[in-house]
Amino acid sequence: MSDTTHPAARAHTSLVTGATSGIGAAIVAALSAAGYKVFATGRNPDALARLAALPGVTAIRADVRDTDTLCSLLGDARIDSVINNAGQLTTTGPFVGTDPSQIDTMIDINLKAPIRLTHKLLPAMIERRAGHLVFVGSIAGHAAFPGSCVYGASKSGIGVFCDALRCELLGSGVRVTELVPGRVETSLYRDTHGPDGAKRALYDGYRSVQPHDVAGLVRTVLELPDYVDISRMEIMPTDQAAGGGSMVKFAAV
Repeated sequence: MSDTTHPAARAHTSLVTGATSGIGAAIVAALSAAGYKVFATGRNPDALARLAALPGVTAIRADVRDTDTLCSLLGDARIDSVINNAGQLTTTGPFVGTDPSQIDTMIDINLKAPIRLTHKLLPAMIERRAGHLVFVGSIAGHAAFPGSCVYGASKSGIGVFCDALRCELLGSGVRVTELVPGRVETSLYRDTHGPDGAKRALYDGYRSVQPHDVAGLVRTVLELPDYVDISRMEIMPTDQAAGGGSMVKFAAV
């Protein structure tokens, strides 16, 4: 049987945050199937157990906001790429009605956690003159979505952080990529909008991007030659326009 493992995967270890569902779980599965070693982090023990059964996957139960504990659990492992995927959308209501705890959760998980994790792991990458930092942002960070003021602000902050960090790292050999998905069919939106009818409202009759689509693109950007860096990639459903997330129906004339 021929070896289909990409050469870049054979000695590559990735850390994936928010790995227990949606895009994160799909990324772990895709990288495992490609022969990567993967540290998968999250808080759901049952989901982590399923991920740990995949080839090359080490599951770590940790809160991404507790950077020191997460890094201590990694020990002295060499991390070649970090997929900063963990995210929270705690509300889609008006900003004036947002509970302060919801504001803190979105800022802490979506913005502060990936920045702090990068601060911990980046020095070793700079010393090796190699590494890849991938951030899963959102189109909500690049376009106005009423009802997502804080979520959009947190994701916009990630976009600016990526741009500035990429400039600082010029010549270091470390790559920085921001993935900017539009609507992806995950529990992120369903949980926020409530059960049952939420799935119909968000996804029925609407060809959403699937988590495995994003996962395939993560593998693609990791496996490009080290002199190629995808700085930002927008991943939109064909049926979604960027501004406001509008569904567009084409009428032939």
